[in-house]
Amino acid sequence: MDVLSSRILLRPADAARTQRFYRDVLGLAVYREFGPADSPGLVFFLGPGFLEVSGHGTGETGSSPMIWLQVRDVRAEHVRLAAAGARVTREPKLEPWGLVEMWTEDPDGVRIVIVEVPDDHPMRRDPRS
Repeated sequence: MDVLSSRILLRPADAARTQRFYRDVLGLAVYREFGPADSPGLVFFLGPGFLEVSGHGTGETGSSPMIWLQVRDVRAEHVRLAAAGARVTREPKLEPWGLVEMWTEDPDGVRIVIVEVPDDHPMRRDPRS
């Protein structure tokens, strides 16, 4: 498989509410808008990937996807998100695998893991000799 591009697709119960959360609370930049003017789909930049929020879900979600976002300073994001009214489900903490993580969720309960990679973490080392 030669993947040229990818994105996460969400089909929330209330697309406008979820779009507001990702745009106004998380602060993701809009990559493109498409569809009807009264109910457009939005595609957000998500680092080198994309998150699309469009359409409508069909009731309860089963095992919902999770979104993993790496940031420079997870504690600063915690303060900012809490002030913006985001529901933080887990405070920032250093995990046994060496990443600092906090958890929040969107209005439909999609879990969002916000991660900081400390300077001394193996992910920051160049494995090439």
